[in-house]
Amino acid sequence: MAFKLQPKPVKVYLIGDSTVADYSLEKDYQQKRFPLMGWGQVFQQFLDRDHLKNLHQLIKSDSAVVIDKAKGGRSTRTFFEEGRWKEVAHSLQKNDLVLIQFGHNDAAKDKPERYVDIPGYKDFLRMYIKETRAKGAIPILITPVTRNYPWKDGKLGSAHGEYPQAVKDVAEELKVPVIDLTSLSAVFFTSKGNDFVTKNYFMNLDSGKYEAYPKGQKDNTHFQPDGAKEIAKLVYNALTKINTEYKK
Repeated sequence: MAFKLQPKPVKVYLIGDSTVADYSLEKDYQQKRFPLMGWGQVFQQFLDRDHLKNLHQLIKSDSAVVIDKAKGGRSTRTFFEEGRWKEVAHSLQKNDLVLIQFGHNDAAKDKPERYVDIPGYKDFLRMYIKETRAKGAIPILITPVTRNYPWKDGKLGSAHGEYPQAVKDVAEELKVPVIDLTSLSAVFFTSKGNDFVTKNYFMNLDSGKYEAYPKGQKDNTHFQPDGAKEIAKLVYNALTKINTEYKK
């Protein structure tokens, strides 16, 4: 009897900043960083066999492995300059996925060591796309996940200026699939309300509750576990709707 060989697991690479990063890879995570989580840290659960059935147009295998290379504080430029992209590009194989979400640090005009203007931001996104495609892998752009501000009349807006639109512009130009996570996350958080989101999803912590934050914390950019899981779910659901025409 002939046995059918199973396809190798597809690798799903994540490149981006702190909102995507996997902090559990750091030493003494529980003592020094928990409950901080990037959405990439909990993304593997959305790539189990049952979930993969809804991603058959992108992932031609019954298994997929998340490789989270995102790092806090990185912009499109510094991620490249530090050799982080080179490591990913070297490892890429045909039909792997590369999910690309930058913007938080590119937009930081007050931090010139990481700041990238809109034309530069677009250029680096183009480079990531072209080098991904050169390996036969599939690039997917993601607009920056929203911060927990600005709120107005019970509705969450965007703190990212022109950067989300720049991502969409490059996606249209190079015919790359794009997930508008800026809008998706803002709509989702608005549905939950400012108070709930602030307390349960972002890193706003009471003093004495967590070993890593004895004095508490006020942070409306980074996620607690429930926030990271909800964002990961938004990304997964958006992936299920991506049309295969973009894979060319």
